[in-house]
Amino acid sequence: MADLLERGPVLLLGAEGQLGRELHRALLRSGIAPLCSTRSGEFRHAPSSSSPGLPACDLAVPGALTALLADIRPALVINAAAYTAVDRAESEPGLARRINAEAVAELGTAAKELGATVVHYSTDYVFAGDGTRPYREDDAPGPVSVYGRSKLAGERALAASGAEALTLRLAWVYAAHSANFLRTMLRFGAERDALRVVADQIGAPTPAHWIAAATLKAIDAGARGLYHLAPQGETSWHGYAEAIFIGAVARGLLPKAPTVEAIPSTAYPTPAARPAWSVLDSGALERDTGVRLPNWRVGLDEVLDQLAAAAP
Repeated sequence: MADLLERGPVLLLGAEGQLGRELHRALLRSGIAPLCSTRSGEFRHAPSSSSPGLPACDLAVPGALTALLADIRPALVINAAAYTAVDRAESEPGLARRINAEAVAELGTAAKELGATVVHYSTDYVFAGDGTRPYREDDAPGPVSVYGRSKLAGERALAASGAEALTLRLAWVYAAHSANFLRTMLRFGAERDALRVVADQIGAPTPAHWIAAATLKAIDAGARGLYHLAPQGETSWHGYAEAIFIGAVARGLLPKAPTVEAIPSTAYPTPAARPAWSVLDSGALERDTGVRLPNWRVGLDEVLDQLAAAAP
């Protein structure tokens, strides 16, 4: 990354988000103070004042991102900003496409003109979810939701821009902070004696801090193009919930584990269809960069340890 830093600053988009916060921490640990952009212009969770914030940049506004890049002329842009309200996207398809596709096209065009490198994140939702083996990068996409179609359009727009770029597809991302499945389960587990959780959707929960660390390693290794990034192993949302409760009780985060009933997706209808199979094959990234994430259970232990260490 040293050669990139000689050409200009690092711009982190979406610095207040779940992944953005972990990327910010990882960059600081690497001795890099990125320029941090958020939709509101606020950066409340900055762990260090050494990373200056920038004026608000709302990706929903055409031209906002182009103007930002022209102003600061970054050498590297890490785009952790996205429209991620999967169900709401079904009733806001224009906004989802604007943020997840059209803004990414702007980013690619502006980066190409500046000679900047882009790191972008996509999702397992680009696939239909009817697979029987882990999805590889060359498997045909077939998104079944507005969100998935918008993210696929963003991938393709960035590739078509001609910018030097790395796109990482992710699945089931969570952290010790922000809104995610783990934190929802811990809240419900403290309030209820029994829960019903979907058991026929399969994937691999991925800690955001693992993604951040892997991103920097992949950049250093010179990775460009499209790659999958996911932990080893797989589980269902039901299996994930049970593992959360076992680990939370062991660490004193919950006094006891609730009963978790396994249900089919049909018993929990949502506006947007979810892929039933979200397992990603990360073999190409390991082959090209040496980056390999451990089993998802190791990551869950790490995040629960973070929560236990922060508990009063």
